[in-house]
Amino acid sequence: MTAEHSQESLPIQPLRIAMISYYLPSGSKIGVGYQVHELANELVRRGHTVDVFSDCPPVDGALYGHRHIQMQGALRTFRFALALRKVDFSSYDALHAHGDDYWLWRRRVPRHVRTLHGSCFEEALHIKGIKERLRMVLLGFSEVLASLVADTTVVVSPATRRWTPWVRRVIPNGVDSTRYNPGNTVKSSHPSVLFVGTWGGRKRGEALAHQFADSVRSLVPDAELRMVTQDAPDELPDGVTVLGRLGDSELIEEYRKAWVFCLPSSYEGFGIPYAEAMACGAAVVATPNVGARYVTEEGHDGVLAPLDRLGDAIERLLTDDDLRGATRAAGLARSEEFTLQSVAARYEALYRG
Repeated sequence: MTAEHSQESLPIQPLRIAMISYYLPSGSKIGVGYQVHELANELVRRGHTVDVFSDCPPVDGALYGHRHIQMQGALRTFRFALALRKVDFSSYDALHAHGDDYWLWRRRVPRHVRTLHGSCFEEALHIKGIKERLRMVLLGFSEVLASLVADTTVVVSPATRRWTPWVRRVIPNGVDSTRYNPGNTVKSSHPSVLFVGTWGGRKRGEALAHQFADSVRSLVPDAELRMVTQDAPDELPDGVTVLGRLGDSELIEEYRKAWVFCLPSSYEGFGIPYAEAMACGAAVVATPNVGARYVTEEGHDGVLAPLDRLGDAIERLLTDDDLRGATRAAGLARSEEFTLQSVAARYEALYRG
C-alpha cells in the first residue's frame, strides 16, 4: 500500500468546536440563536464535540454542551464580547463565532471562523429610534473588525457583502430537511396565509394584517391569515388569527398546511422562515429585502412584491391554483440548496482549514 493510500484510509478525526452566540432559543426570539442551536446539534450528530458560549440559559434537549456567560445591566452584548477575552479556548480545534468575537484578535485556536448573519449597517437603515440606530451602527463596526480578526469570514447571502466586500465566501443558513419537509399533511380546507415574526418592527406583521383585511378578504372571503407572533394587539382585523409562540413540531405543521407563507420584512440578512416554508411546501411571498431576494432567487422561486402590493400578490396565489402549484414546486426545489446537512458539511471543511 502506498503512503498516499495509507493516509486516505485514515478515519477523519472528530473535532472539538467552540461556538459563540449571545442568543439561543432559550432566551431570545432572534433567528441567529435558532440557527446556532440547529447547527450545533447537527455537528454533534456528525460526531463532533460542540460547546456553545452564550448569555442565554441552556436549551432543553440540546445535544451540545453549554457554557453560560451571564451578563446583567446595560450594553450587555458589548460586555459579553469583553468577557469572551477571558475564556480559554485552547482545548478546541475550531472557534465558530456568530457574533461578539471582535476582541479575539490573538490566535486562540487552530481555526477561527466567523459568520455574519446580515449587516447591522444595513439594519440601521431600516430600524426606528435614534438610540437603536446608533447601537446598530456600533455593532456594524464590530462586524467589520470581526471579519478581519477571524481566519475565515462567511456571509449568509451574497448581498450582505455590500458592507464587507472583502468577504468572498457565502454559506447560507440551514434547514433540517429531516423535519422541515411537506410530509403527509393535507393543506387547509380554506385558503390560508401564514406569517412568522413580530407584529411591529422590521417584520411588519401589522402592515401585512391590514393589507390582508383590505385587499385579500374582499376578494377571498374565506381566506385566513394565521400569525405566529407574540406582540399582536387584542383587537385584530377581520380574518386574522394569532397563534402566539409555537414549538417546532407545531410550527412545521402550520407551514405544511399553509397555502401561502408571507413575511414582509424591511430587512433580512437571510430569512430562515422563507427557506423553512419552502421546504414544507408553502408558496412564498415576500418584500424584496436582501434575504428574500437571495432565497427566492430574485423572485424566480417565490413572489416578491412591494409592501403596498402584498395583498394583490397573495390574492393571485390563493385564487390561481396553477400559479400557486408552480411557485410551491419551485420553492421546494430551491430549498434543497439550504439543507442543514449540507451547510454543516461546508462548515466542517472550514474548521479543518
